[in-house]
Amino acid sequence: MSIASNPRRLWRLVGPGPLVWALLATIAAGPAPAATWDVTPGAGALQRVLEQAAPGDVLRLGAGVHSGPITLAKPVTIEGKSGTVIRGSGTGSVITVDAPDVTLRGLAVRGSGIQLETEDSGIFVTGKGDRAIVADNEIAGNLIGVYLKGPDQARVARNRIEGRGDLRLNERGNGVHIWNSPGSIVEENLIRAGRDGIFVTTSKRNIFRGNRFENLRFAVHYMYTNDSEVSFNRSIGNHLGYAIMFSSRIRAIGNRSLGDRDHGILLNSANSSVFEDNLVLAGPKKCLFIYNANKNRFAGNWFEGCGIGIHFTAGSERNAFSGNAFVSNQWQVKYVGSRYLEWSHQGRGNYWSDNAAFDLNGDGIADRPYRPNDIVDQLVWRYPAARLLLGSPILQLIRWAQSALPAIYPGGVTDSAALMAPPKRPGGAG
Repeated sequence: MSIASNPRRLWRLVGPGPLVWALLATIAAGPAPAATWDVTPGAGALQRVLEQAAPGDVLRLGAGVHSGPITLAKPVTIEGKSGTVIRGSGTGSVITVDAPDVTLRGLAVRGSGIQLETEDSGIFVTGKGDRAIVADNEIAGNLIGVYLKGPDQARVARNRIEGRGDLRLNERGNGVHIWNSPGSIVEENLIRAGRDGIFVTTSKRNIFRGNRFENLRFAVHYMYTNDSEVSFNRSIGNHLGYAIMFSSRIRAIGNRSLGDRDHGILLNSANSSVFEDNLVLAGPKKCLFIYNANKNRFAGNWFEGCGIGIHFTAGSERNAFSGNAFVSNQWQVKYVGSRYLEWSHQGRGNYWSDNAAFDLNGDGIADRPYRPNDIVDQLVWRYPAARLLLGSPILQLIRWAQSALPAIYPGGVTDSAALMAPPKRPGGAG
């Protein structure tokens, strides 16, 4: 036990005196209360106040332009009001957070550099920035919006993040870039006009929820990130909605992909994950692309209006499908392989809008299995020039023979308990 924590021991050692009385008074008073600083715009004014502020202090910035770049090396809160701008010098990052428990709120942050190799950002949070809060800001005209590089349990919430749409796509930075930031949350942000909305790599236990993404390459891009959640986000008009790559145990729940160009959801080496109640609608070449992804569960998802509902390839195994809806896709399933895959679970399969089946016993399950692909489909996929023969008598004869003799179907997807009516569409298209 220290002397300072034991006043009686201090009294016995040094006896009474002014110094002892002052020390005891300081101990009794505890830490000094946090101060609030009102900062007016001016050259170097913000940096001077930062140098004087103590840990826990609050800096309230007045309307106007405050000059950056600045580095926060102690836990402080910086709050702005309407019209408060922190503008960088056009090189490096505008705000660097290099201490724990920093809060940035209500600011307009502009003017980072544009060098990807130096990770120029509007707000750059280092590995010392545990529990940083970046909330309710407008972060625009920067290369990377917010970069979380190593902090634990940071939170990026309710910001409007707009990237450098004037640059070529491969020269832009991401809206929120995350590296090795366990437990961090990104929620309820509007992110647009960058490269990827949220890019995360080599991390774990992250939550991305309630965000809106526009005019991007990928809305959400996972790489080597495990045990995380992406939920109730909206991807609108991007090249690709949700790319889950080389990651495991991801929960993707209630997301929407509306009018994305290439893919709604893409899985590449994504394993042991759950995809529930997601909506992909109107536009993608492929609603869902699965490449070398194993032991995933798909339930309650709605895939509509795509060139291909699901493209399934590269040895993906032990994936479970039930309760999903495949509606008005040009091809419901593309699977080029010889294995037989059953897509129903515990007597419940999926809804297929092109399934002309009967339900004589009225149990809601089609009376015969649904097979989305036949020999003709596989022939066309392997040899695209064969499309010219789709209306020929010989291919029509092959299709008739398959319907009469199901045993000659090639390997592929079979739904033995196809649903006669679609489940409720998740989320709607709003």
